[in-house]
Amino acid sequence: MAATHQVFNQPAPLQDVNLFDIQRPLQAALALHAPELDPTPLRELGRLAGSADMQQYARLANTHAPQLHTHSRFGHRIDEVEFHPSYHALMAAATGAGLHGSAFGAEAQATGHAHLQRAAGFMLFTELEPSILCPVSMTYAVTPALQGNAALYADWGPGLTRRAYDPALKPWHAKTGLTMGMGMTEKQGGSDVRANTTRAEPDGSDAWGSRWRITGHKWFFSAPMCDAFLVLAQTPGGLSCFFLPRVLPDWAGGGLNALHIQRLKDKLGNQANASSEVEFHGACAWLVGEEGRGIPQILAMGTLTRLDCALGTAGLMRQALSLALHHTTQRKAFGKYLIDQPLMKNVLADLALESEAATALALRLAHSFDRPDDSHEQVMARLLTPVAKFWVCKRGSHFAQEAMECLGGNGYVEEGGEGVMARIYREMPLNSIWEGAGNIMALDLLRALRKADAAAALAQELAPAKGMHPALDRLAAQLPLRVEEMATEMEARRLAQDVALAVQAALLARTAPMAVFAAFCDSRIGGHWGHAFGSLNAATGFDAIIDRARPQ
Repeated sequence: MAATHQVFNQPAPLQDVNLFDIQRPLQAALALHAPELDPTPLRELGRLAGSADMQQYARLANTHAPQLHTHSRFGHRIDEVEFHPSYHALMAAATGAGLHGSAFGAEAQATGHAHLQRAAGFMLFTELEPSILCPVSMTYAVTPALQGNAALYADWGPGLTRRAYDPALKPWHAKTGLTMGMGMTEKQGGSDVRANTTRAEPDGSDAWGSRWRITGHKWFFSAPMCDAFLVLAQTPGGLSCFFLPRVLPDWAGGGLNALHIQRLKDKLGNQANASSEVEFHGACAWLVGEEGRGIPQILAMGTLTRLDCALGTAGLMRQALSLALHHTTQRKAFGKYLIDQPLMKNVLADLALESEAATALALRLAHSFDRPDDSHEQVMARLLTPVAKFWVCKRGSHFAQEAMECLGGNGYVEEGGEGVMARIYREMPLNSIWEGAGNIMALDLLRALRKADAAAALAQELAPAKGMHPALDRLAAQLPLRVEEMATEMEARRLAQDVALAVQAALLARTAPMAVFAAFCDSRIGGHWGHAFGSLNAATGFDAIIDRARPQ
């Protein structure tokens, strides 16, 4: 048969590229906070995450969603979630790169930049596949909370920091690597965990301290195949934090704990990850921290997962931007490559500004966790955690929609390389919702302002950019006054936005070319901007901004 047409003017897929090497904003942020850091591990991870083979694993892990098996074929209760082999390949790659608890290991800590390096790696891996990073993130974040039970941490700490992945349901001491999750949310409470009804009854004590029996439910229970979980339950002393393993040690009865998976959530995105509803039927658990102090205890974990929400969204932004730039560089319309069309150039430059600012803010926050003895850094960690979680994640969905539009109909399909854009779009709302939605973050910012000298810390943070742009100078002068007045709840979102924009601008002043910094200040702070991406001032240095962002 005669061919009806030839395929042309269709971009080649973006694959087999080193994601670290093409990420200039990420490299600039690392150079600011850790100029002596050896980039070799990140460069190797960038090569792996950008490979066609790993992209195939990501596609398959999302196409073949997890399957719940509550019972064996003989009728025994097993409560197992079956994953496609590609999921396990991705988990092995993420843990092998140290994106889980290894940041708390002695070797990583010795660098002085364990959290920053891990954050950069987390962003690179997010560009490959974010869904499997849910258990990875929780395993990373659990250490500060789990240290509230020294005996438990002594046994579990080494397995949580080891760069190994072992998916089998076995006792902790028989595994090469361990993962952990958490369970807070219940049907009736949502973010109001004080309304939780799950209860705990004392059951003696043993090698891991005070043992309890948990009865109740959790409405959102992420990654139920983890080896153990931190859960909240009511005790006579109030809401408390407990360590609940999937498989019990022999001296506590052995076998599977009484954790029953009721069903898996049918979610908009995040398809490769199993999110579930569970019930506890007298499940065995151990107290972590003080009885009645469950919320502060588990929030030590929540602080780091909130960091990961900002990192993850920044990583997804970068991936969406790379796909949009890659497509428009190869696709022609109306006699020109799309990237050379004035309106498209405006959109792409605007997206590039947003992506670089998100990367700068998320990595700035990660840097603060490497300085636990620095008073300024600790204030900034407390201040920027809700700010970055709120603002970066809130911008994500709008960003993904605009980037998808750069690909036209190709971006809306679910197949091939372009299908990644649809996956990004479905994934974006998650980080904004998980670990506290926008209002929760804005309220947390107000709490942060009441507990630290935030105004002075913020002024110090913005000082290096003083005199570099009049719009930023005006905002920098106003913010400490607004912070000292502690804005009312009605104004909390606006305050979080303005703090984010000011800090982002100050960071870009130190890491980005003048074209990027000036355009960001003109648009986001100076008011030369509309209500949609692609409305930058005509005098903007479009070519310089796009050249910096282009994956080449």
